Amino acid sequence: MVSDEELIEDIDEMEETSPYRYTITSYGADYPVDGIVKRLEAGDIIVPTFDPEFNLEDEIEGYQRQFIWTKTQCDRFIESLLLGLPVPGIFLVKLDDGRFLVLDGQQRLRTLQAFYKGILREHEFVLQSVQEHLQSLKYDSLDAEDRRRLDDSIIHATIIRQDEPSDELSSVYLIFERLNTGGTTLHPQEIRVALYRGGLIRLLREINDFEPWRKVYGKKSNRFKDQELILRFFALLFWSNNYERPMKDFLNRYAAANKDFQIQSRDDLQNIFKQTISTASEALGENAFRFKTAINAAVMDSVMVGLGDRLLTSGPITDMKLLKTKYNQLLRNKKFISAVERATTNEENVRTRLTLAKEAISEVR
Repeated sequence: MVSDEELIEDIDEMEETSPYRYTITSYGADYPVDGIVKRLEAGDIIVPTFDPEFNLEDEIEGYQRQFIWTKTQCDRFIESLLLGLPVPGIFLVKLDDGRFLVLDGQQRLRTLQAFYKGILREHEFVLQSVQEHLQSLKYDSLDAEDRRRLDDSIIHATIIRQDEPSDELSSVYLIFERLNTGGTTLHPQEIRVALYRGGLIRLLREINDFEPWRKVYGKKSNRFKDQELILRFFALLFWSNNYERPMKDFLNRYAAANKDFQIQSRDDLQNIFKQTISTASEALGENAFRFKTAINAAVMDSVMVGLGDRLLTSGPITDMKLLKTKYNQLLRNKKFISAVERATTNEENVRTRLTLAKEAISEVR
């Protein structure tokens, strides 16, 4: 089976380093379990999801997709609290609006929430893998003493707040990038889904199904690289004047700035993407943006931006034959080849390849 990485020729974003030093304040706080559950239910503590393939307004569905603890692990965590045993702490980041985002500890918090509700993965949450006197009990059937002990149990939280730089989520992104979920390292777009959820993330998910895009890209990426490339198209088309490497930070900043269409509207983004990829698919076919077998991300972003800019400036393209000729000439241009094969996120190379692509395609009518 071909992996997502083999489908795309691109610098590994996970190897890019951010040139920032962070000023982060951290402090400890102790919360009773019943208070934590109330905050979870009220949305004052947010457990992020890294998967855009469900309705982002549906917390339950997101929870089910991410909950990886076994029933035995859940039982024993609740049992530890009932027995007064120490449990690991959690890490939270305090957002500007006073809410907390969970950096580490989501399995514990979701287990508590499920036990208080009495439902775990659509089944009644009854304790099983526990000491005999707790067998077959659920929260509502605990005796008064045990219920008070659980309610009053303390979870220690380490709370962090980023003071510098001003983008409050940049250090949070870095921490997520270095954490594992179920032993699998998170990829850049998965983290963006968690941190920048909103209208833009939903739009990326929706237009990722557009047939001409699927024809050009191929099967869906399990790590959302296809959705990331659409984001990259939007960011470089409309925001390239703000580009500074590394690419992942540039995409993060655009995702934050246009999270709910504060810069470009949903319709504007959707329309230009569909027009651009439809034109590329018709003129260049299934081998568009490929030097060999894999899509070259730098070729894709520059040609897509060149096409998008041409469509926004002069309207639809009718001469598909000339477009393909200009595209083939571009792929033989030594300056362009250099800019898409080496140091592709270097500022000068990004400017060079975008400029050359725009110039070539601007001549097509």
